[in-house]
Amino acid sequence: MTTPVCTGASRAAAASAGHRRYPSFSSYVRARGPMLLRTARSLTANPSDAEDLLQTALTKTYVAWERIEDHRALDGYVRRALVNTRTSQWRKRKVDEFACEELPERESAPAPDPAERQSLHDAMWRAVLKLPDRQRAMVVLRYYEDLSETQTAEVMGVSVGTVKSAVSRALGKLREDPELGPVR
Repeated sequence: MTTPVCTGASRAAAASAGHRRYPSFSSYVRARGPMLLRTARSLTANPSDAEDLLQTALTKTYVAWERIEDHRALDGYVRRALVNTRTSQWRKRKVDEFACEELPERESAPAPDPAERQSLHDAMWRAVLKLPDRQRAMVVLRYYEDLSETQTAEVMGVSVGTVKSAVSRALGKLREDPELGPVR
């Protein structure tokens, strides 16, 4: 009989065998992963951060897999984990930005796509990414994920009135965005 040299290594090996322990989890991730990654990307400005965010949310889902009674509601559970994890991240972050007299130079914008639809899509997402995290999350859940105000309120853990007012303020900011001016 061999004894493991490192108990952490044996736990990691057991965790990597998770696809054998919960085959339905693996199937769920394969089937819904791209949609969940799009949701995570809409909650962060950086695609790498979105992948990390989704991985964290899926890890939380995996740990709770046996406790989740209704597997038909997994999308909502994972979306809630995404939003909660993202909220925790921006609450914990250190403030590394300081107000200054001069504005930094803007990064050069990529060459415009010849397709008008793609151009509109890009401009809209740039404007959405400028929104504060909480407003962005509500706009994404409400319009990108096509949830009702009530469903959005449940996912965010706030009242319906909070969703209405936050989304209204966010839409006002989007209307004022200069990049979207020619689209109107």
